Amino acid sequence: MTAAPAGARDGGVRAARPGARGRMRPLAGVLAALAVSHTGTRVSAVALPWFVLVSSGSAVQTGLVAFAELAPYALAKALAGPQVDRAGPRLVSWSTDLVSAAAVGVIPLLHLAEALPFWLLLLLVAVVGGARGPGDLAKAVMVPEAADRCGVPLERATGLSGVIERLASTVGPAAGGALVAGMGAPAGLAANAVCFALGSLVIAATLPADMGRGAGRERQGPGYWRSLGEGLAFLRADRLLLTVVVMVAVTNLLDAALMSVLLPVWARESGAGPVGLGIVSSAAGMAAVAGSLIAAAIAHRLRRRLVFFAGFLLAGAPRFLILALDASAGLPLSSVVAVAAVSGFGAGFLNPILGAVIYERIPRPLIGRVTGLTSALSWAGMPFGGLVAGAAVAAVGLAPALVVGAAAYFLTTNLTALRPEWRDMDRHRPPARAPADTASAADTS
Repeated sequence: MTAAPAGARDGGVRAARPGARGRMRPLAGVLAALAVSHTGTRVSAVALPWFVLVSSGSAVQTGLVAFAELAPYALAKALAGPQVDRAGPRLVSWSTDLVSAAAVGVIPLLHLAEALPFWLLLLLVAVVGGARGPGDLAKAVMVPEAADRCGVPLERATGLSGVIERLASTVGPAAGGALVAGMGAPAGLAANAVCFALGSLVIAATLPADMGRGAGRERQGPGYWRSLGEGLAFLRADRLLLTVVVMVAVTNLLDAALMSVLLPVWARESGAGPVGLGIVSSAAGMAAVAGSLIAAAIAHRLRRRLVFFAGFLLAGAPRFLILALDASAGLPLSSVVAVAAVSGFGAGFLNPILGAVIYERIPRPLIGRVTGLTSALSWAGMPFGGLVAGAAVAAVGLAPALVVGAAAYFLTTNLTALRPEWRDMDRHRPPARAPADTASAADTS
């Protein structure tokens, strides 16, 4: 039912087959880099908001820090696509990870020296976000090429990357919660810096030197702004991709509100603390690993649209509602953990399906800039999630803010599902060809 990988059709995969181990090296390298990167950011997702919340006592300041990281992240990711296509994703990935490692590593050092005013913290997390955006884009851009080189179906490659992300969402919060509880939030931030540095090393040392090298052909192609305009024109013309971007932008805003402010505030007010925060997040991550593994194995046989929206039904509103019930009436921590696990299982199916749909529909020469735009626009609301959540908690309290979030999540996913564009999700098709005037542009996602 799925189209064969591009490399298998044109003979590119079989032309360079030094052996099973060498043939799988590109995909293994990308997945290893994703594992390290995601784990570090999940540790930071516990450590950074807890650091701000405990040191300032302010949900509003916690939201401001989330905004300071995510706004540059989304903007840099939107603008980085042509440069990723031009310079190559391998170079962009390892160099930006080094910048992120340096910026986040300075935070605990300055804190220990009592030389970290709030404005400087905002500046440093903005640098991390601005560097992490292109770095994450570059890693994602290498997934289809790695799948082609290894002869792996695209759904399986995106499913494996989803498994990696979910594993990181299990290990990272648990490690972050343990580090914060045992050694303090600065230790979690230091661990994030180490992960960024290790991810840079993995990319530089393990990926083939010609990974993404096709992108270099664009150095003689159209200029930056024309390249970016080509990506935007393609996105505007593809109604399914545009619909996906709009819906996911809203759900990502709500996810950011939950993870950056609402969940840490719940952990503090309920007495669960950083350990409870890590347990809830890790339970969701463990269940999401199971969902992603199933998606990696059988997603290419399933009706994508049905599974996609069923996954959102589990992954969205229930997480908000169980925390609202606990905040208002008090529940055993096991109840919160159980609902988080069910939601995580549903979430495990989302990214493998989304990734396969997106990569199938974008011409390989445009994939860096279009993927950058779709990802950045999907993240566009996330910087405001923390701000909105912080203001809502300050204005009406935790439980009402959670109920509003649950309602918004349910309505967004269910109303959007009625649009006719989603029928195209079940129509598998190979990557489109680029227009003649973009044929020299880069490939890889």
